[in-house]
Amino acid sequence: MTNRSYAACTDTGLVRSVNQDSYYLDPLKRFFIVADGMGGHAGGQEASQIATDEIQTYLNECWDSEISSEELLQEAIARANERIIQDQMEHPERQEMGTTLVMILFRAEQAWRVHIGDSRLYRFREETLEQITEDHSYVARATRQGEMTKEEARVHPWRNILLQCLGRRDLRPAEVFPLETRPGDIFLLCSDGLTEEVTDEEIVNYLKEGTDCEEMVIKLVEAAKNAGGSDNITVVMVRE
Repeated sequence: MTNRSYAACTDTGLVRSVNQDSYYLDPLKRFFIVADGMGGHAGGQEASQIATDEIQTYLNECWDSEISSEELLQEAIARANERIIQDQMEHPERQEMGTTLVMILFRAEQAWRVHIGDSRLYRFREETLEQITEDHSYVARATRQGEMTKEEARVHPWRNILLQCLGRRDLRPAEVFPLETRPGDIFLLCSDGLTEEVTDEEIVNYLKEGTDCEEMVIKLVEAAKNAGGSDNITVVMVRE
């Protein structure tokens, strides 16, 4: 059994009445998921829960198969997308629901990562924080193309417009990437309820403070609430 440690914390925040985020922590420490649902009372909570349930079920069923890890993740996400679409058809009041997704997987001595939308994966190594994922959002694309700065993107009125999310028939096949890891690395998976309120520099300061995953995820969620808590906040931390 790996020495990998992990913890999670989720909170509705100070403005929303319902927590539409979901997460999953594999008890065998093989994979970790954060999903941020959208669609308001009409489905966001259901969409994120369907995604995490469908993915963990498929991964557990096929973990020991000959399927490559890349194909395993792509198929898991495709199935989650189809399941959400099926639920939309069965419940027309939820037809606008969708969800982001970010996850990491450790299989056959290799780590992998995949994401859809603007939930993020960070790696904290040697007191340096690196954002591993690139948001599938309008402002992230505009920033990459040099049309706006990161500072402008943080406050842009279109910052929540996503280019990709689960629950859409035009979802592109998920891009799965190998993830380089070293002992001592900390991986942070989070919904935008954290990153909308807490800057990367502030996250670094919290991560420098301690080594206990449980303590750090609680502190990060509290920091987001203290900064306004305008959205649901979910943080999953994994230490190698």
